[in-house]
Amino acid sequence: MTTDRVLRNRLVAAELRLLDPRVRTDRDAVAQLLAPDFVEIGQSGRIWTRAETLEALEAETGFGEVEMSEATARELSPGLYLLTYRLRVGVRQSRRSSLWRVTAGGPLLEFHQGTVAPA
Repeated sequence: MTTDRVLRNRLVAAELRLLDPRVRTDRDAVAQLLAPDFVEIGQSGRIWTRAETLEALEAETGFGEVEMSEATARELSPGLYLLTYRLRVGVRQSRRSSLWRVTAGGPLLEFHQGTVAPA
C-alpha cells in the first residue's frame, strides 16, 4: 500500500470511530479525537464548539446504521488533511468534510461540516 493510501485509511478509520454509536457516547473517547479548538458546522447551519459537541454526543441516542462512501483525503499543508466523503445514516444522505491534523499522538479533528445531499 502506498503511504497516501495508508494515511487515507487511517483518517477514514478515525472518522468511522466518531460515527460508531459506542464511541460517540463515550466522552473520553471522543475527546481524544477532537482538537482543543474543534468547530463543526452542522447540516442545520449551527456552529458547534468542542464542548457543545462533547455534551451533545454524550447524550445522543439512536444514531443509526451508517455507510461511508467516496472517501478521499488530500494534504492541504504539512500534517493537515481534508477528508471528504458521502455518508448515509438510515435514509438520510449527506456530504461531509473534515480537517484532520496528524500528530505524533494520532489524528485530531480540527473542523467538520455536513451538508444534506440528495439520495
